Amino acid sequence: MWERPDFLELPQRPAKPRRLGLTHVLDKGMTTPALEALLVQAGDCIDVVKIGWGIGYVDPTLKERVALCQSAGIVVSLGGTLLEVAVAQGRLAELRRWAEQLGLDALEVSNGLQRLAREEKSALVRQLAGDFTVLAEVGAKAEGVPVVAAQWLAEMEDDLAAGARWVIAEGRESGTVGLYHANGAVAQVIFEAPRKSQQAWFVNHLGLDVNLGNIAAEEVLPLETLRLGLRADTVAAGA
Repeated sequence: MWERPDFLELPQRPAKPRRLGLTHVLDKGMTTPALEALLVQAGDCIDVVKIGWGIGYVDPTLKERVALCQSAGIVVSLGGTLLEVAVAQGRLAELRRWAEQLGLDALEVSNGLQRLAREEKSALVRQLAGDFTVLAEVGAKAEGVPVVAAQWLAEMEDDLAAGARWVIAEGRESGTVGLYHANGAVAQVIFEAPRKSQQAWFVNHLGLDVNLGNIAAEEVLPLETLRLGLRADTVAAGA
C-alpha cells in the first residue's frame, strides 16, 4: 500500500469526512474505468462529486459510478440544472424517486435559470433536506447578471436555515460568470473555482482549508499541491 513520503514539512490536511478544505469535483460524464482510476489516484482528496448538468439522466452507468464514489467516502450529487428542469415540468416527485433508486445521497438546488423566487428555492431546500444532503447554489448562469453581495448572503442564509448542508457560489464550469468577470478574475468570495489562478487566489487569501468547487477531475491532485504549498503559486501559503 502506497504511503506519502514524510521528509518535507507540510501543513496537515484533515482526513475524510472533512468539515473544511473540501474539494468538490464536477463530473462531466467520465467513463467507469476513468472514475476507478481517479479514485485510486486521488480518492482521498475528493469530498463531493457533482454529476454535471443533466448528464445523470442520459448516463446508463450512473448507478455503478455512484456506488464507486460512495465506497470511497465521497458524497455524490446531481447537478442543479436537472432539478430545475424537473421542477419546471412538475416532476420533482419523480426525480426524487429516481435519485433514491440510484442510491444518490445528495441533490443540488440551484436557480441558475432564474425561474424561481428566492422563497421558492428555499422551500425546495426545506422539502428535500429531510431525505438528501442538499447543496444550495446561489447565482445565475447567464453573463451580465450582477452580483449583489448582500442579496447573495441573504439567499445563502435562507438556504442554510432551510436545511442546506453547504451553500455554493456560482462560478460555472468556465469560471467566467457569477462571482467572476469575463476574464476569470475574482470578484467576490466564492466556492466554485474551476481555474488554477482562482484556486491559488483562494488558498493564498483564505488558507489551505478553503472549500473549492467545480474542480475538473484532472485538476484534483494539482489543487492538492496548491493547498500544501507544493506549487510556486502558493509556496508562501503552505510553507
